[in-house]
Amino acid sequence: MTAETVPKTALAIVFDEHDGPLRVEREHLVATPEVGEVLVRIAYTGVCHSDLHAWHGDWPDKPKLPLIGGHEGAGHIVAIGPGTKTPLKVGDAVGIKWLATACLDHCEDCLSGNEGLCAEQKASGYDLDGTFQQYVVSDARYVTPIPDGLALDIAAPLLCAGVTSWRAIKETNTKPGNMAVIVGAAGGLGHLATQYAIAIGLRVIAIDSGEEKQRMLAKYGVQDFIDFKNFSTEDALVEEVKRVSGGRGPHASVVFSSGAAAYNTALKYLRPRGTLVCVGLPANATLQAEIYTTVCTGLRIVGSNIGNRQDAIEALDFAARGKVKPEISVEPLENLHSVFERMERGEIAGRIVLSCK
Repeated sequence: MTAETVPKTALAIVFDEHDGPLRVEREHLVATPEVGEVLVRIAYTGVCHSDLHAWHGDWPDKPKLPLIGGHEGAGHIVAIGPGTKTPLKVGDAVGIKWLATACLDHCEDCLSGNEGLCAEQKASGYDLDGTFQQYVVSDARYVTPIPDGLALDIAAPLLCAGVTSWRAIKETNTKPGNMAVIVGAAGGLGHLATQYAIAIGLRVIAIDSGEEKQRMLAKYGVQDFIDFKNFSTEDALVEEVKRVSGGRGPHASVVFSSGAAAYNTALKYLRPRGTLVCVGLPANATLQAEIYTTVCTGLRIVGSNIGNRQDAIEALDFAARGKVKPEISVEPLENLHSVFERMERGEIAGRIVLSCK
């Protein structure tokens, strides 16, 4: 194994049960990479709503326990497992994403570029220990090279929030000049989706709440902001979206909201042949699409989970070219519990990035 000096133990945040204490382990054993793996020293890791769901254990598929969460890690390779065939080198800047591994070569989904649907897939910070620690072992095929000049704290949230939001925009079935509603537009994923959408020529109608979020989105070029809290009924909100979009409704709506109501509302304001892209995952929620209207207006309902390895490369490239930049606030790794609390209260605009240095 080629390696620089690696400590035997390092800092990690671990929980043993859902909603249990987030233990700060300062002497967590550092794993050794095996064939096909690399060891990455994490410099920064973003915090995602998926991490909060993993801690709560409120999704149907439960994560492993005990667990080190996190899946938006950016750092440098410090060791390569023996016999690993990879163009990567010790010292290379790389990112670790939600999708940690998949079969890649013997299922229809992987062969068609839909690795996130592979039956053999495993997720960082869910099925495998993730990036809320200083050293992480990863499948060498799945780490994403970080472009030269792109700061690691900026790159970190792009490895999930960026990849996921970029893939969702690609799923809208839109073209430059079309209108797209982004629900939760100032959130961790939404503010990136807004920038990706504008970068490819879409007109964004942002739905969120609060003057601070409106000002942030205006910096990206958003002219149409709808504060959903100003509407007492769903019908009133639907009419406002239609009014802003010229009366017919937008071509697409991408929903990042953790509330189920936003999905059903979107189906009511989309224009004929419009596309609803479902991204946010409210617990125990259902989507109620009226079949008659769906058929007669040609509506498309698309689930968009995560992007593939190429989507990750593209998502980082936008940032390297200055087209997309996450709004981040950097805090120590030990602040994870506080971040979760603020996330649940809806107090975070943009993305929190934790320093693992």
